[in-house]
Amino acid sequence: MAKAQFHKGQRVFVQPVGTWATVEHVLPKWTKGVEEPIRITYDCGLGREFIAEELDANRAQDEDLDALDGSVWRVTRARNRWQEQYDVSRHPYPGTYPVIVTGESEWGGWRVPAAEYDLDPHRIERQAQVMARAAGMLKLLKRVVEVARAAPEDLNDDMHEIAREAVELLRKPKAGAKS
Repeated sequence: MAKAQFHKGQRVFVQPVGTWATVEHVLPKWTKGVEEPIRITYDCGLGREFIAEELDANRAQDEDLDALDGSVWRVTRARNRWQEQYDVSRHPYPGTYPVIVTGESEWGGWRVPAAEYDLDPHRIERQAQVMARAAGMLKLLKRVVEVARAAPEDLNDDMHEIAREAVELLRKPKAGAKS
């Protein structure tokens, strides 16, 4: 029978989604007449339940930052199926919304709900551009810190401050902290 491998409140890496999450609920599946659950799934607040094989608590977060490859992150356009171009002429790209693709395939990544896009399409377009460039910016920050650590005596006061801010941005967020 199944045994729980993770507990409520535990931080886990969700492999199918490619992000860290917290186990919100441990969900045993019971069968009448059996003393132990036949299967256990985990609700991580990501829209569906995950099995233990899809979660990893031992993965180092630094590996995730190193694995980001800014060259494959890009903004693509998806057709808005609920509104025609003439209905949303104030939008920067009428009839479409941005999709940030974070992998080689065209279907993976981040999308914004249509209702949120309608509230302020220009803001969402700017956010999409920032997200698409985030992996490259992360690499640049890491280089700034490496250069500062290699030759701190060669940096002026402004560069010391920039390096300190880069270290703060790269620091892992505390559990439960909102960013």
